[in-house]
Amino acid sequence: MIPPLMRSFGFFKFLDKPVDFGKTFKGEPLLGSHKTWRGVVCGILIGILTVLVQSSLYQFPLIQKISFLNYREINIFLFGFLLSGGAVFGDLFFAFIKRRLELTPGAPFLPFDQINYVLGTWLFLTPIFKIEIAIWLTVLILTFFLHVVFNRLGYELGLNKAKW
Repeated sequence: MIPPLMRSFGFFKFLDKPVDFGKTFKGEPLLGSHKTWRGVVCGILIGILTVLVQSSLYQFPLIQKISFLNYREINIFLFGFLLSGGAVFGDLFFAFIKRRLELTPGAPFLPFDQINYVLGTWLFLTPIFKIEIAIWLTVLILTFFLHVVFNRLGYELGLNKAKW
């Protein structure tokens, strides 16, 4: 929800430029004008900040119990960058696929609209951080349902143009 929030609040307007620079592939936009540098930069920065907050909460025993990572033993900035960068990459990759399938921005692309973030994050994190497959499957399932709920909420609040 970070890119729609940043757009609706008018933050970082100077980054409101298409990631694909308006280029086309076989006569179709690579990604489309709605995939902007504002979304990429803000998504990654907020992702890193979120990991920093999680890391600061790791001092509490309850958080340590439910965490699948020991935040004291990892490079927080690398983890945050790969986590959020992977999520952004997954979103951009599946936007590229949607354009090749001639689906318009906002058109449903189940289940990929809901899990593209997890797939990208898995691709970026797996070579460096060993996270159990059960955790990835749990995250994948939860993300699917949470994405549906929060996108619908964003649509009802006027932050998203599509219900998906």
